[in-house]
Amino acid sequence: MRVFDTMISIRQRKGIQTTEISEDYTAQEENVKLENKLPSSCTNRRLWTILSFTTGGTVALCIGLLTSVYLATLHENDLWFSNIKEVEREISFRTECGLYYSYYKQMLQAPTLMQGFRGLIYDNKTESMRTINLLQRMNIYQEVFLSILYRVLPIQKYIEPVYFYIYTLFGLQAIYVTALYITSWLLSGTWLSGLLAAFWYVTNRIDTTRVEFTIPLRENWALPFFAIQIAAITYFLRPNLQPLSQRLTLLAIFISTFLFSLTWQFNQFMMLMQALVLFILDSLDMLPAVKKNLKTGSFLNRLGKLLLHLFVVLCLTLFLNNIIKKILNLKSDEHIFKFLKAKFGCGATRDFDANLYLCEEAFGLLPFNTFERLSDTLLFYAYIFVLSITVVAALAVAFHNLSDSANQQSMYKMGKYTIGLKPETAYNLIHTILFGLLALSTMRMKYLWTSHMCVFASFGLCSPEIWELLLKLIHLYNPKRICIMRYSIPILILLYLCYKFWPGMMDELSELREFYDPDTVELMNWINSNTPGKAVFAGSMQLLAGVKLCTGRTLTNHPHYEDNSLRERTKAVYQIYAKRAPEEVHALLRSFGTDYVILEDSICYERRHRRGCRLRDLLDVANGHVMDGPGENDPDLKLAGHPRFCEEIKRNLPPYTAYFTRVFQNKTFHVYKLSRNK
Repeated sequence: MRVFDTMISIRQRKGIQTTEISEDYTAQEENVKLENKLPSSCTNRRLWTILSFTTGGTVALCIGLLTSVYLATLHENDLWFSNIKEVEREISFRTECGLYYSYYKQMLQAPTLMQGFRGLIYDNKTESMRTINLLQRMNIYQEVFLSILYRVLPIQKYIEPVYFYIYTLFGLQAIYVTALYITSWLLSGTWLSGLLAAFWYVTNRIDTTRVEFTIPLRENWALPFFAIQIAAITYFLRPNLQPLSQRLTLLAIFISTFLFSLTWQFNQFMMLMQALVLFILDSLDMLPAVKKNLKTGSFLNRLGKLLLHLFVVLCLTLFLNNIIKKILNLKSDEHIFKFLKAKFGCGATRDFDANLYLCEEAFGLLPFNTFERLSDTLLFYAYIFVLSITVVAALAVAFHNLSDSANQQSMYKMGKYTIGLKPETAYNLIHTILFGLLALSTMRMKYLWTSHMCVFASFGLCSPEIWELLLKLIHLYNPKRICIMRYSIPILILLYLCYKFWPGMMDELSELREFYDPDTVELMNWINSNTPGKAVFAGSMQLLAGVKLCTGRTLTNHPHYEDNSLRERTKAVYQIYAKRAPEEVHALLRSFGTDYVILEDSICYERRHRRGCRLRDLLDVANGHVMDGPGENDPDLKLAGHPRFCEEIKRNLPPYTAYFTRVFQNKTFHVYKLSRNK
């Protein structure tokens, strides 16, 4: 029996071996057939990849350039910029934009570059009776760089300085849109996604950019580099990058971050948000391993460690921030923290600087009509759709990662389906959530969010992973359906955008207007013709930036508010709109070397803001005085002992004429010369 069993066993083994040999032989035959077909297949695939990449890259460059030309044309049509006088062009750079452009003009007018540098490093015209290093105080490296280029390159005969400046900014918009396009392309795997992102950026222009009417603003310099940084980080987080690709990508991240930090004074807050994004992703194990710190123990154990880690990092950050500020005596951003403290309900404040920000619409909550405009282009609906799906996936993966560190990272098993979340997708998800919260709380920061909304929404609609997850959740998964959805829906949206917004865009391009501000032009011409070159002017921050640009006169204060002593000086100068005695105002202005003071009716009789937010109200409250007009006042506020200075001085009464002499007047401005013998 044993022999019989053994024989059967051997036969069975032989049969198995025979079968295996037969199967192996068949497989080898199939492989030979595939190998014969493979070169053609690989060649076709390689050619298709090259064709797609070339087409997508060409479309990216074209759409970026077209956006740049579109915005430049809108700027030209709105102001008739090519036909107005130079002083009108300069006045069109409102508020702080005029201040920044003035340094570009200053560098061009300097006899030599070295003298221009010296004038910026030892500047005594931006703030009277003070010598400051503008390169240290302000983010004007870009103006310095452009002025050097303009002087060095042989282009003076072909392009005016102002056009060289503004075309550079519009050129950066081309880079910006291209970077958004590439980020969406990297996330989705198709350049159709990038095209949709670019179309959304343009059709939502009111909410994605304000470059055409605030050209020199720091964010218009910085955001293109910020978009490049996001694109580079998105690519860097891809798995299995070659060493050379890693090094080049890291170089791109470093350069873009460096340029972004140089060009915007608010860069530290953006970098903090970026660091927070990476910290969250690492803590939830959604990035390729950096370390294995909190990834041990049960779910509750790991969750507790994570919360403790977050608490320790937050406390350490605040502690180091305060210690460094005290050691170095840094007070440049304390007004921001005062503003944030008051904004988020930590009690009412009478601090002038904090209230100045709180009362500005740009620093208020994001208006609801923003979502109406974004919905009109279908962007908001698409964004919420993609955000909802990716948040569900992220929560599932995060729960899985915290529950079980032994299984594959960022993968969650749901029945027979597996939910995954790529690191680059997770990065952009947390990024858009954090910057969305920032935009909702502070309207001025919406441009960080809305441009990324275009990227995120377009990526989701073109992403096979998003459609796969959705179809699996509703039990309709099919590879063909995924292909149909990811291409048909974006194409339909593109057709809708073209049909609905193309006529309006053509109307915008054909609508011609002209710059018109005769009162300000008259004021600037009078200052140039009737005041000494070394005269010192006081007034509102916004107007004085124009005075600096158009006339080159010395200022008492200006709109670059990131300096504690300047904020104190501005509050003192603004007493011209408070209820103060003429001798007090005169003494304050003369302490800064003021020769002339400019009063504006639009501020003195302001109606734009509600009661309590008018500049005169902020000054009254800060001075402990009762506000004008009907309405409640805090019980400890008292009646002022003097009438409002900006109103009373116009009556030419002896107490005022003894200190101030009116030397210019039009419908908007009143200029008074200060007496020196008092």
